[in-house]
Formats: sequence, C-alpha cells, structure tokens
Amino acid sequence: MDFKEIFIKQISDMTSKEIQVNDIRRVIEIPKNSEHGDLAFPCFILAKTMKMPPAIIAKELAKQLAHPLIEKTEAVGPYLNIFFAKKSGSAHIVNSVLETGEQYGCSTTGKGKTIVVDFSSPNIAKPFSMGHLRSAVIGQALANIAEKQGYQTVRINHIGDWGTQFGKLLTAYKKWGDFDKVKESPIEELFKLYVQFHEEAKDHPELDDEARLWFKKLENGDEEAAELWSWFRADSLKEFERIYRLLNIHFDSYNGEAFYNDKMETVVNRLQQEQLLTMSDGAEVVTLPEEELPPYLIKKSDGATLYATRDLAAAIYRKETYAFDQALYIVGQEQTVHFKQIKAVLKRLHLDWYEKVTHIPFGLYLKDGKKMSTRQGRIILLEDVLNEAIQQASANIEAKNPSLENKEKIAQSVGIGAILFHDLKNDRMNNIEFSLKDMLTFEGETGPYLQYTHARACSLLRKTGALPLSEAGLENAYAWETAKLLQQYPNKVKQAYNQLSPSTIAKHLIDVAQAFNKYYGNVRILEKDNELQERLALVKAVMIVLADGMKLLGMDAPEEM
Repeated sequence: MDFKEIFIKQISDMTSKEIQVNDIRRVIEIPKNSEHGDLAFPCFILAKTMKMPPAIIAKELAKQLAHPLIEKTEAVGPYLNIFFAKKSGSAHIVNSVLETGEQYGCSTTGKGKTIVVDFSSPNIAKPFSMGHLRSAVIGQALANIAEKQGYQTVRINHIGDWGTQFGKLLTAYKKWGDFDKVKESPIEELFKLYVQFHEEAKDHPELDDEARLWFKKLENGDEEAAELWSWFRADSLKEFERIYRLLNIHFDSYNGEAFYNDKMETVVNRLQQEQLLTMSDGAEVVTLPEEELPPYLIKKSDGATLYATRDLAAAIYRKETYAFDQALYIVGQEQTVHFKQIKAVLKRLHLDWYEKVTHIPFGLYLKDGKKMSTRQGRIILLEDVLNEAIQQASANIEAKNPSLENKEKIAQSVGIGAILFHDLKNDRMNNIEFSLKDMLTFEGETGPYLQYTHARACSLLRKTGALPLSEAGLENAYAWETAKLLQQYPNKVKQAYNQLSPSTIAKHLIDVAQAFNKYYGNVRILEKDNELQERLALVKAVMIVLADGMKLLGMDAPEEM
C-alpha cells in the first residue's frame, strides 16, 4: 500500500463531507526537511467549508488521525504533518520491492492497449550526428516506460528515404561522385557530396532545378535513379543499425517515407472527395483558416508529393494496421506547426482518432549556441562521441580496477550510459549546449554515478550470499530516507508516462542513489549483528530499483565496475 494513499484515506475519512479525495491528493506535500514529517497536508483548503482557521483544523485533525503505520502527527500552524513508523514502514516497503522484483513499478493501466511510437527517423545517406540523439533516446525511453505501464508498443523508425533531398544527392553524385570512394565509405562520401551541392548551389541556383528533375525521375521509377537510391538506402541502414545496437535501441518497423508512395493516391482521393483541396500557385493545399494554421501542402506545382502527404498516409496506415490507442511522434519542437496541421486535416477527414495523435517535442543540441546543420557541415558525429565516452570509461577502469573481468563490455556500458543519462536527465523541452566534457563527467548527477552505486549494492550482496526476505525493518534515519524514495518509484514511473518525461525517472534515480550512498557512508552495513538481514534487504531493494530504472532509460546496470 502506498503510504501517501494511507494519509489521503485518513484525511478523507475525517473530512468526507468537506473535500474530495482528488483535492486532498493534489495538495499533499513532501516536506523538504524530514524533521517536519514524511508528508504534510495544508489545511487552507478546508477553511471555507469548515468555517475555521486552518491552524485550528490542523490541530483537530492531528488529534483524530490514527493508523498502525503512522507513528506521530503534528499540527504546525496550518499544516498537518505526519511521521510514519520507520521500522514497520521500511519493512513494508522493502518487502514489497523484494517480493515483486523486476515487476516493481509495473502497472496494468495500459493492458489491452497499443501505443505506436515514431522516433529517431534519420535521413539516409547522411551521418548519424548528435542532432539525432534526442529523438532516439527519448523515444526508446518512452516506449520502455509505456511497456512498464502495461501497453503494447510498436516502435517505428520512419526513415527519411524520400523527398527532394534525394534529387540533390543524385545530382551531386552524377556530377562529382566517385563510385569507388562511395563504395568504400558510403556515408562519409555521400555526406561530402550533399554539403558540396549546397555550397555550389549558392552560386549556381540552376542546380536546384536539376535536383528537382532527378527527384521527379526517381518518383517516376527511372531505373538509374532507383538503383542509386536503393544502394544509398541499404548502406545507410547498415550504419544506423550499428549505432542503434550501441545505444540499446531497437525498432519493430523501418518503414520510411518511401513505403507510403503507393498509399498516397488513396489519401489524395479522400481529400478530393471531401472537397478539401484548393489550388494555390499551381500547388494543391488544404487551407486551415479556422485553426489559424498555414495551408498544408499536398502536391507541389510540378505534381510531386511531399513528406506532408506521406505523413498523412502513414498516420492512416498505422491506425488501420495497429489499431493504436495512442500514436506518439518524438520530433523536435520546430515541427510543432506541422503536427497541428496533420491533426487538423485528419479531423476534416472525419477521422475521430485524430485526438490520439500526439507530438512529443523536445529541445535541440546546440553547437556554439546554434542548431547543428547537415547542409552546412556543422555537425558532431554521434559515433565519435560514443567512442570517446567508451575510451574514457576504459581509462577510468584501468586506473581504478585494472583486474576487472569483462573490462571492454563494462567500459562500453558505462560510456554509453554516460551519454544516455546526460540527455535524459534534462527536461526534454530544454536545449542542450553540446559539451563532451559535461557528458563524460563520471561524478555527480551522471549515468556512471548511478551504475557505480548499483555495482556497490551488488558487491555488498555478493559478500553475504543468499538473502531471505526480512520481516522486520530498520529504525535508522538514513535507511528510512532511502526506503521512502524506493516507495515513490512506481508513482515516478507513472508520472513519467503521464507527462511523457523520462527525466522524471532519471532525477528520481539520482535521489535514490544519493540517499543510499549516505546510508552506506554512515552505517556499517556488513556488521554481523541482529539487523544484518534487514540492512541487506534494503541494499537488494535499492539494487532492484536502480537496475529497473536504468533499464527504462536504456542503460545497462553493471554488477561490477
């Protein structure tokens, strides 16, 4: 039983005529200083209906409130503070974690429901840069969190494998490309050609016309264009998959924009049947004046379709294929208007599930305060960052624990974990200035700090062997602070899903690790006395929660470091 819910029920039983349970839940606080109690209820909310000063209400409630797990109540001004019984309370929490194990924090909220998660979605023939990291790791974490809540997830990588950029790439390859060089280093060489195209187009705008013609040839099934496109796509996917394996990311579908080419005519016909298409400068658009949005471009003046058309086709296809209850799109905040347009058009097509389409925006990685740009070549390759992180982790292991087994595997887990956690601990709407130094700091509020804390807990348990469940708890204040945080974990997972915010879990794991390390620093955990079993039970509970939380964030949890 959640201790907060115990407190809520007690107040509700005493004030059922004056206040609703949800109102009680909304105002209950966790005091910043534990000396002021474990939970606090501000009585201002009752003053109007009970016609008494909040301080008097607090005193009256303190006299009446009683529960076996509540040790003490205090009225401090308008606040009703309660202190739970540490020994029985910690026993209840720890045993709950140990009994459920990896299932601790699971929920049946999403049972029987499906969520489609569209994330990462890089463009083929371009290197995987730091600019691609956020969508990938946020999407993977949200999919993991949704599964923890009982949802069936479908992870989709909507690869950017179509559009006018391929006309530019084909033009560049035909003019300046070298078959042997591209064959040897496809992504590197194709990226150089892409950047060169944009440099040359500044002085030769006719290149843009040539690129449009090449893309039109590709759309019309030109053999040479299709063959080059297939080659560029296949080699790009090989590179992407290698990066995804490093990041512990997987997908159920790699259906990209090209997959929907034969599905767009149906969408255009539906728009025509509903009389939603309007001509604008030779292009076909859906005007959205009621929503105060710009027109949604369906076909350009030359008849070529756009990613906007494919996104509509993709949404409809996914609903028909997966019967989703929610469709999440983890795409940067600069695409906010685009997704508002998609929902508006779906609504006009009388598809009532348009409300189930949710754009999850996020901030960007910046370099010197500016957005990273593939066109201008201002990027930092993600693989370079990952390799640097792994190398630094390896150096730390060699310096501190050179006899460690599986050093290479653990160095990879720690280095990758550092990158993942550095991203996910930030609120997803914040921009992040790229700093390799900050990412690779292995102390403080970092991924390696969490992993080391987990490894420390594992080490303590290895020294003592098998551990039975503990029926008793601990009076120790440091143990109690740790146990309280463990009990909050299921609610933090739920909150992370409801707010679509992995940082909620990341920040909570830091709190758990810090509380446990204070406990470790102030208590002789392995001392052979009559509380050894209880202390080790708490250690195991911490290990379970840290491992599970890191798993949700896509991180490994090494047992040794």
